[in-house]
Amino acid sequence: MSDTNIAGFIFARGGSKGVVRKNVRMLGGKPLIAHAIEVALESRWLDKIYVSTDCPEIAETAARFGAIIPFMRPPELAADDSPERLAWRHAIEATEQQMGQSIDALVSIPPTAPLRSSDDIDACIDKLLNSTADIVVTAKKAERSPYFNMITLDESAEAHLAAKPPTPIARRQDAPTVYDMTTVAYAARRQAVMEQNSIFEGHVKAVIIPPERAIDIDTEFDFDLAEFLLCRRNKN
Repeated sequence: MSDTNIAGFIFARGGSKGVVRKNVRMLGGKPLIAHAIEVALESRWLDKIYVSTDCPEIAETAARFGAIIPFMRPPELAADDSPERLAWRHAIEATEQQMGQSIDALVSIPPTAPLRSSDDIDACIDKLLNSTADIVVTAKKAERSPYFNMITLDESAEAHLAAKPPTPIARRQDAPTVYDMTTVAYAARRQAVMEQNSIFEGHVKAVIIPPERAIDIDTEFDFDLAEFLLCRRNKN
C-alpha cells in the first residue's frame, strides 16, 4: 500500500451561480478554497494537492495557499451541466502526463465543505485501500426519511411517501436508517474513474461524517451558517 500513488485534487469551477465567486470568497478570514487546501495538506496520505479549475483567479488563489495547478481545465468540462466525472478523468490523464507516472487512486476534496477534518479525508483513503470498494463516499445521517416524512406529488397533486416502507411505520425512529451523501471527500480507484459512468456503477463504501463537519456551501444561507460554525469552533 505504501507505494500506491494517491493524488489529491480540488475541483473548483469559476462559474458558481448560487454564490457568486464562491471558491475565492472570504470565509473565516481566508478564501473558501484555502480551507480545502490546508486540511488536505494535513492528510497522512497526500503530500501534494492539485487544483483543476477554468478560472485564473481561483488558480492564483489556490497557488498562494500551497496547491499545484498543473493545467487549466478546458471550458467544455467547466460548464454548469458538465459531469464532474469527466473532469476527474481529465485531471488524471493531464496530471499523469505532467508527472510521467500513473495515478492509482484519486481523492476529490470539494471546496464547498470547509468544516471537514484531515481525519475525514484519511478515513476515505484508508477504507478504499483496505476494501474492495471502487469508490468511497462520505455521508451523514439524514434528518428526514423517504419512508416516513419525505413525499412526492403526482400529476393530481396527491402526496405519496417518497419510498414505500416494507410495513407501516408510526414513528420516524422505526423507519430504515438513511443517509445524505456529503461533499466532504471522495476516494476512487483509477479504473473506476476511467471506466464507470456513475458512482454507484461499482462497489461503493461510505464514511459517516458528523453533521457539524458535513455542511455543503451552495447558497448564501449555507455561507452564513459556515461562518457561524467556524467562529464558534475558533472560540472553543
